Amino acid sequence: MTTSTPPGDHVSFTIDDIETSVPKGTLVIRAAEQLGIQIPRFCDHPLLAPAGACRQCLVEVEAPDREGNLRPMPKPQASCTLEATPGMVVRTQRTSPVADKAQHGIMEMLLINHPLDCPVCDKGGECPLQNQAMSNGRATTRFVDVKRTFPKPIAVSTTILLDRERCVLCQRCTRFSKEIAGDAFIDLQKRGAAQQIGRFDEAVLDFAAPAGETPGDRPVGLALEDESGQPFASYFSGNTVQICPVGALTGAAYRFRSRPFDLVSTPSVAEHDACGSAIRVDHRRGVVLRRLAGDDPVVNEEWITDKDRFAFTWQSAPDRLTHPLVRDREVAPDGHVVRGELRPASWAEALEVAADALVRARDAGGVAVLPGGRLTVEDAYAYAKLARVVLRTNDVDHRARVHSAEEAAFLGHAVAGSGIGVTLAELERAPAVLLVGLEAEEEAGVTFLRLRKGALRHGVRVFALAPYATRGLERVHGTLLRAAPGTEAEWLDGIATGDRVRTLDEAAGAEDGLADASDALRSPGAVILVGERLAATPGGYSAVLRAAAATGARLAWVPRRAGERGGVEVGTLPNLLPGGRPVDDPGARVDLAAVWGVDAGDLPAAPGRDATDVLDALSVGQLSGVLVGGLEPDDLPDPAHALRALAAADVVVSLEVRRSAVTELADVVLPVAPPVEKAGSFWSWEGRLRPFPAALGSTAMADHRVLDALADAAGTSLGLATVEEVRAELAQLAAWDGARVAAPDVPATEPPAVAPGTAVLASWRLMLDDGRGQDGERYLAGTAKRPVARLSATTAAAVDVFDGELLRVGTDRGAITLPVVVTDMVDHVVWLPLRSAGSQVHATLGAVPGDVVTLAPADVGAALVAGGEGA
Repeated sequence: MTTSTPPGDHVSFTIDDIETSVPKGTLVIRAAEQLGIQIPRFCDHPLLAPAGACRQCLVEVEAPDREGNLRPMPKPQASCTLEATPGMVVRTQRTSPVADKAQHGIMEMLLINHPLDCPVCDKGGECPLQNQAMSNGRATTRFVDVKRTFPKPIAVSTTILLDRERCVLCQRCTRFSKEIAGDAFIDLQKRGAAQQIGRFDEAVLDFAAPAGETPGDRPVGLALEDESGQPFASYFSGNTVQICPVGALTGAAYRFRSRPFDLVSTPSVAEHDACGSAIRVDHRRGVVLRRLAGDDPVVNEEWITDKDRFAFTWQSAPDRLTHPLVRDREVAPDGHVVRGELRPASWAEALEVAADALVRARDAGGVAVLPGGRLTVEDAYAYAKLARVVLRTNDVDHRARVHSAEEAAFLGHAVAGSGIGVTLAELERAPAVLLVGLEAEEEAGVTFLRLRKGALRHGVRVFALAPYATRGLERVHGTLLRAAPGTEAEWLDGIATGDRVRTLDEAAGAEDGLADASDALRSPGAVILVGERLAATPGGYSAVLRAAAATGARLAWVPRRAGERGGVEVGTLPNLLPGGRPVDDPGARVDLAAVWGVDAGDLPAAPGRDATDVLDALSVGQLSGVLVGGLEPDDLPDPAHALRALAAADVVVSLEVRRSAVTELADVVLPVAPPVEKAGSFWSWEGRLRPFPAALGSTAMADHRVLDALADAAGTSLGLATVEEVRAELAQLAAWDGARVAAPDVPATEPPAVAPGTAVLASWRLMLDDGRGQDGERYLAGTAKRPVARLSATTAAAVDVFDGELLRVGTDRGAITLPVVVTDMVDHVVWLPLRSAGSQVHATLGAVPGDVVTLAPADVGAALVAGGEGA
């Protein structure tokens, strides 16, 4: 068989008598796959570097010598590490008795000590070792001695368990931890026949701190991070279970729960962040037993975070709402309205009561809509349409977090209706990436993995505006631009102009970092990733637009929640209609009215109140009612004020999956389906629409279906009863080609003055924290990072606290006490986790990042409280 001469960047060679041409550098095992030739393997994985560890993929190879004569290699070669070369001749087990015998021998060696526990092994039924023992192994065993055993299982962490005798030393887990996640937690130990995979051991793996370093400087012992307190604190550990080709690594939550062939699998999309990661939901008899990473090369490749993998039990928690609830109100003899207890009601009664109450409240003082940021696109669209068509208001805002009018303008100007912008693939190959108000590992896990891949393989330079260099930034070899909270706008203007920043930290190299970032972002293809936390900095979004314009860098907005980008696109903001249409643009209202079948004059024209203004208006009686969907008050900047505002409202209608602080204040509670029980879509931060089907059959209704029924009860038809109807209507909305929302132009404010004994608060949410999306997953909770307070050495000395001692961080509302970790960071700043166990910043302090808080050693703080001199 002959082929035409390949191009210069290709080579021609032969596999099993088939001549083929492949790009230079192609591994033989990949070339065989392209021809449909399956070579058995265990260690090989397309997303990991070649290792040649298991030797199961041995093939017979001949290669031309200098004279062009084919010479056989003396021994079979591992096809997973062998690159194709011109004229090479490869014979696999299909055509070579030598390769077939070699593979049989390797399989026999692997099975010598492997336990015969397939019936109870979690991998049984989907195990490559089982399959290849049948296809490429001996029919009978010659081994008659006692197999080697180990104590089992080894708890690598609370989430991951290790059965060492099953391990075939393929090193997939260790390579993943080093190459992909960058978390050292499991490695090869000892040598020869005693070699085994084990969890971290400083005596064996040589991770002890050198002389002069402290445990906080680098991973030491079983605490791989000083803030973790756990043997293994990686956010990506579950991927090692999925790629393990045998049952050596298992998940604690799924262990012994089911056999793979008893499960029904449904493709889906993860609901915990805005990356849109593909997942697979495995369920049995109506119960979800596990979730796996889907194979999506464009988005998450084959990786997901542990939160996406394990945190699904919240959808079936014991406090799940199963029927509507209605609160009766009675008029007391003195004329006051007395609110009764919530009682079960039929759907017909609940919808009628809710519709009547909302209509009365709309006509009396107005009704606002607070849908939360975790809705599907279809559900968010129903909230946006119901607000304008039924409630006749633009008082709608899904941002259950720190937010601002400047941010709303930024989203309307630069994000809404922009389609697919910066992609993960482009991010991976960008020359430079600037992170602003974003800690990628904590807030967008898959995005972090792509940044790390880009940094290691393609030389992506990562810069971060932050108070200190996190472990995530270190693992992408990033450069810290030491910015105190509130100074981001000045830093961004410095990057835009190249001028020195007035508030520049004087640490060595800080000014060089500014110059480097300014130069690097001018390279074609550079990217600025801006997070939602920049909303806490007045002038921040205005400055980031100036920086992008000045440097030519592309700009992308990366929120935390899965529904945030979808909410922006379909109009759950007070200044936006679906498709990025400004609410105050007459043409936009006419455009939308044509699709909605209403008179454009009936649509509200003035921009509405944002979430903060809505709660303020409710608290003083300027609004009569509110429709709430999936809102967690503890996510808001002032949870106590939010609860007081809801309690003061005349009417509160809540759509929720589970009981919450909001449902306890609601007059009508309408239960809705969680993501696993409904079809829908999430809009990823890239701008991709990520649809998914319902995994479980259920009688629970999606939000859009409940809202459609609620509108019908109010005398208006939304036409959104089915997900197909919602998608069809969205498809009718042509791209908006009119004027966009004007770019924000908010001046930066002066950083707050810091007096002795005070500091500026820095904070963000950790991936694994105290949010309700992780409820019920006790194994995952065990890997959460331990909350700590971070201070620079100078700041710590000023308040007389030392590493490991307790620090009291307070305001006039309350105080948080946490152990101190002295960190190389900006002076006069204290960092706390925003919403972790023991560190509820909004709820306890009533503060947001950038506020000034007091600092004191914990015992001094307690004495002040006892003496009545402090809160």
